[in-house]
Amino acid sequence: MKDYEAVLKQVAGRMMHMKQDGIQEKYPVSLLDMEAWEWPQGVGLYGLYKYYKNTGDPGTLEFLTGWYDRRMEEGPREHNINTTAPMLTLTFLYEITGRPSYLDEIKKWARWMMEDKGLIRTGDGLFQHMITGDPNEDEILIDTLFMAVYFLARAGILLHRQDYVEEAHFQILQHIKYLLNKQEGLFFHGFNFKRNDNYGEVLWGRGNCWYTIVLMDYLETVPVGEGLKRYFLSVYQNQAQALKRYADPETGLWHTVLNNPETYLELSASAGFLAGIMHGVRNGYLSCEAYGPVIEKALSHLEDYIAGDGTVLQVSYGTPVGLDEAFYKNIPCYPMTYGQAMMILALQEAMAFEGDAGRTHQMPAIH
Repeated sequence: MKDYEAVLKQVAGRMMHMKQDGIQEKYPVSLLDMEAWEWPQGVGLYGLYKYYKNTGDPGTLEFLTGWYDRRMEEGPREHNINTTAPMLTLTFLYEITGRPSYLDEIKKWARWMMEDKGLIRTGDGLFQHMITGDPNEDEILIDTLFMAVYFLARAGILLHRQDYVEEAHFQILQHIKYLLNKQEGLFFHGFNFKRNDNYGEVLWGRGNCWYTIVLMDYLETVPVGEGLKRYFLSVYQNQAQALKRYADPETGLWHTVLNNPETYLELSASAGFLAGIMHGVRNGYLSCEAYGPVIEKALSHLEDYIAGDGTVLQVSYGTPVGLDEAFYKNIPCYPMTYGQAMMILALQEAMAFEGDAGRTHQMPAIH
């Protein structure tokens, strides 16, 4: 039987050494190589930060600071939604290290997001999901909440800029307005203001988990007024009810298209949902009685998708917005840094949940 701590160490250690290994990628910057600056690496860095926060492992902190120092030595890079993702972890590293160079970078990036000629806005003032080499005209994606909005709120706190924090709140509200499927309580992947539609209206798994994860951490690290907090939580709670409904009956995990069991089980989304749901139960936002069985079933099958070297399996590659479910079903799976990060979050939440002596429901060990 493997314990959580040992598996966590394997998963975190594997992420630090992920390479492209000759795989042909369709994007200008590698989504596979840990040494690149893009959104998958940004999610991975956040997972490693959370691992460091929980373990205090000096080697992990050394890796994180070394990664940013090397990237900053490489010079300026294109600013867009996805390349903003690594900036989130830098806000936490600045609090740990106090390095002026980190704060300078945070200032410059946040200023770009807010200035008129910086981050492109779509209709209703939303952040356009511009990516490396493609402005994605008039497009918004649910991914933006993790990739850019959370960072802006964190930057606002560090820089004492309440306008940054309020802008982040506004962006979350507007993304909910345009992307939430109210009948299901789940999110569509994207919306286009020129088309005036949600593309294929697909309830994509990983897209949905960005809200599940972000909201729990956002409420712990960003000041949110009571009325707004209640609204954000009502969306989260409705989403959790839908996730309970669509969990795979055999494994408790989730399919890459949530309401289509003919699509494959996808582990970055599954681990993300599991982390977000456990976090919600731990903080009293969800009922342990209602969600304990969901958590228990999903946790009992996680190890089936972690290789002996700590690689998280069955993680879909970077996914643009699609026009039908077949598009998502055909996205290939590779070892990805965000899959590793989501698994770190899930395993750590499992440990925190089990370690809470005030709870009567105990989570099963991975075996």
